Amino acid sequence: MAKINDKNKEPERYYDWIGWKLKQERKKMKNGKLDYHKDMEDMVNHPPHYNQAGIEALDAILAATNEGSEYYLQGNIIKYLWRYRYKNGSQDLEKALFYLQKMIKVVKKLEENDNVNIK
Repeated sequence: MAKINDKNKEPERYYDWIGWKLKQERKKMKNGKLDYHKDMEDMVNHPPHYNQAGIEALDAILAATNEGSEYYLQGNIIKYLWRYRYKNGSQDLEKALFYLQKMIKVVKKLEENDNVNIK
């Protein structure tokens, strides 16, 4: 690994950065600053890999699907409930809950405008 003069300076090379980042996280763990629940919540509610140029993928999908957005949300709820035992456990259950809460908001908005047929 290349030597870095300033230990706090973020390295440019990928593998050097991984080692540097690991050391940063270990320091946080030793100092009690790492909050795993908050980190998991961010990965559930606002994963950084689904946010490009300040627009979350979910917001773009809901805007594009408009009237069919509740079906998209329902599909994600089913997906995460289906796979939680085989993939990410409680994180998938939290994702299912996240999509359910979004779906409730969408359906309530549709109900306010009499645009939903639920019987």
